[in-house]
Amino acid sequence: MHLPTRPPSRAWRRAALWLAASTLAAAAHAEKIGTVDTAFQWIGRDHDILVEAYDDPGALGVTCYVSRARTGGIKGTLGLAEDRAEASIACRQTGPISFPKPLRKQEEVFSERMSILFKRLRIVRMVDAPRNTLVYLTYSEKLIDGSPQNSITAVPVDRATPIVLRP
Repeated sequence: MHLPTRPPSRAWRRAALWLAASTLAAAAHAEKIGTVDTAFQWIGRDHDILVEAYDDPGALGVTCYVSRARTGGIKGTLGLAEDRAEASIACRQTGPISFPKPLRKQEEVFSERMSILFKRLRIVRMVDAPRNTLVYLTYSEKLIDGSPQNSITAVPVDRATPIVLRP
């Protein structure tokens, strides 16, 4: 017996698309480059600055280096602390740049949790087509109140390698 099925609601489709986009953005993983201690903690790890590298999956040959503060102590060690909403970014050409598929004019390429619940570090790639340049912005987002603190960097792409945009 075949039961008729209803097409998914618009809200369900939006939720599925959001989940898929979040999964893709999180799929690019960070490679830890190093840390610098900033404050000693008697119990748990020290407060520190973490430096990580992210290879852009949409622009092969581009790596973004992000530095951000991490809270230590008991809460930080257990993953319960909320890290500060401060980060810095520098993206560089680390190999021949190529594009496996056309890029969106603007899209989130990386996202990482900064607190147990509601805070995320986000990295957005924008394409400056007239200058054939990739622009990367990092900022933190909180469910209720995001932070205006941000950092930006740009990677010029040789004109012999045009950046093709999705229609």
